Amino acid sequence: MGITAKIKSKIATKQKESEQSSGKKLSFFALIIVLIKGFINIILAKWYLRKCTKVGSLVSVTKKPIIKAQGKIFLADEVRIRSFPVKAKLLVDKGSELHVGKNSRINGAHISVSSKIVIGENVRIAPYVILIDNDYHKVDDHFSEEGTRGEIIIEDDVWIAMSAKIMKGVRIGKGSVVAMGALVTKDVPAYSVVAGVPAKVLKTIKPKS
Repeated sequence: MGITAKIKSKIATKQKESEQSSGKKLSFFALIIVLIKGFINIILAKWYLRKCTKVGSLVSVTKKPIIKAQGKIFLADEVRIRSFPVKAKLLVDKGSELHVGKNSRINGAHISVSSKIVIGENVRIAPYVILIDNDYHKVDDHFSEEGTRGEIIIEDDVWIAMSAKIMKGVRIGKGSVVAMGALVTKDVPAYSVVAGVPAKVLKTIKPKS
């Protein structure tokens, strides 16, 4: 799909959302304002994310994130990075990789990568969430600068709610929900809701047909 087609699709989506919420279509003036804001956010993304390895089409930012791209950062099409009410932080160490899939949204999360973190498509990550793939210190030596590392994999269609923490070596299965404040230290099965410290499965979600 070309950029023009994607923009038209986004306009149609905005119109549909407006109809569902208020029963009315966006006015021509309101639609122009939405398009201008979206265009500005896409232009800002080109600058703020200029040190990333790859930035897909229609990637946008809302307010300035904190980016440390010593390693590689790959952002697929239509990724959105918001920094409200807190700045999003993408901190990628030398020799490590961060991959973010199409149409995923990161809002005010702290993502620290020293090995590899993969975020799938259509993932929603809320403010104050922490993803960290390294302990950074040894249990028996708090002053050490090297801890245990482990890749984090977030599969497609996952929602990670505010203040959740995802630790090293964890895979979160497709369609799952991580509740507010959860501490995830073990793999999460697909289509599960997890909560608590440490996080445990509360229920299973029926996949959409």
